[in-house]
Amino acid sequence: MGKIDIEKIIRPHLVNVKTYDAMEAPETLARKSGIPESEIIKLNGNENPYGGSQKAIDAVANTPLHIYPDPNQTNMRMALSRYTGMSPENIVVGSGADELIDLIFRLFISEGDKILDCEPTFGMYSFCARIAGGAVNLVQRDEIFDIDVSAVINGIDEVTKVIFITSPNNPTGNIATESQISELLETGLLVVVDEAYYEFSGRTVQNLVSENENLIVLRTMSKWAGLAGLRVGYGIMHKKLANFFMDVKPPYNVNIAAEAALIASLDDVDYLLGNVNKIITERDRMFELINALPSVKAWPSHGNYLMCEFQKNEAERIYVELATQGIFVRNFNSPRLRDCFRIAVGTSSDTDNLIAAMKAIV
Repeated sequence: MGKIDIEKIIRPHLVNVKTYDAMEAPETLARKSGIPESEIIKLNGNENPYGGSQKAIDAVANTPLHIYPDPNQTNMRMALSRYTGMSPENIVVGSGADELIDLIFRLFISEGDKILDCEPTFGMYSFCARIAGGAVNLVQRDEIFDIDVSAVINGIDEVTKVIFITSPNNPTGNIATESQISELLETGLLVVVDEAYYEFSGRTVQNLVSENENLIVLRTMSKWAGLAGLRVGYGIMHKKLANFFMDVKPPYNVNIAAEAALIASLDDVDYLLGNVNKIITERDRMFELINALPSVKAWPSHGNYLMCEFQKNEAERIYVELATQGIFVRNFNSPRLRDCFRIAVGTSSDTDNLIAAMKAIV
């Protein structure tokens, strides 16, 4: 038998697939910058600078790791029901919201199908479409990065199956209104509203779920609850649709440590929302400080981040110079954002160091 060329048996569209532009690990950033990991300022991942609840940390430490998690997610769904006010039947938990996005593609998208996304936005939807062999129609947001509902509806064709809306939008911080989502639901397509930053905005369309089988609301414990490293998120949807998700998900998809941390975090909501309020306060302070700099515009945001816009061709230079000082922010490949980068909200000390560095650079 001759030597096998593995590329010949891989699905053709995946041989040279465009990958997701993920962030590098802190130790990698430290090594590249030549700055000790303890001294770098990591503002590129929208992570919670205060970490998780002590209750969650203790719960993970006392979790028996040799036992499989509950495939029915009973305790997690009950805890999330109490937190959200939705029935457990409306909730499905995933290994991060990313897994739920992947499950959406498994359920709805075949090769040749199309999703519709509003650009610029979170890159995971387009990445999953490419993996599934689907096509992406990127409808441009308007001049202030709000979604253009008429343009979205006009962009629908006979193979479009899913519309993705991020609210607050990542990286621009915009909110989609309930009336906009209701209008999109009338198309009859599946509408996925990613509310990963819900706790920082307080705005949700989960109330539309019970009457709309074609609505999915995605949430995560990564941002507000500081559990990014454990990968746990959830979806709120009509119970009929939730049953399909439960049927196709891997049986033990959420690991037992993440389960323990989620439940313990939801038993410590007041503490975690106190940290959310600190981040919102710091976001507003950082917004004012950045907009006081010459030739920089910070866009208003309902998330735990700010998108900053610079004069033409300046964003990349400033991004690189910040990195040489151990301050890491998030840049993008999108043509629409070539003069922008996104800054996550850290501690007040992080903000002060960032502003001092930007003053010197700008």
